[in-house]
Amino acid sequence: QVQLVESGGGLVQPGGSLRLSCAASGSIIRDYAMGWYRQAPGKQREMVAAILISDSTTYPDSVKGRFTISRDNSKNTLYLQMNSLKPEDTAVYYCNKIIGQWSWGQGTQVTVSS
Repeated sequence: QVQLVESGGGLVQPGGSLRLSCAASGSIIRDYAMGWYRQAPGKQREMVAAILISDSTTYPDSVKGRFTISRDNSKNTLYLQMNSLKPEDTAVYYCNKIIGQWSWGQGTQVTVSS
């Protein structure tokens, strides 16, 4: 049973930064393409960052240049550095595999507001 625990969210002003963490237990995240996802109220969950087994990364245009995904294999932890945050980044953020997703964690709330 794989467990994903996201943390690091909070309330931040527009233009601010946050670093999210996703601790995985029960499997080795370096063996998989992993992603960060978000779901805003009334909207579908969307992917905002992906890191492949090769460590190449990809982002949608909405966050490109502002978000950076990385992982620490020694800690089996995935990260999302978010800079220049905007109110439209407000959502619950989750991590998971890209293909054949595990059960979703509880997510971490990110609220961008002045």
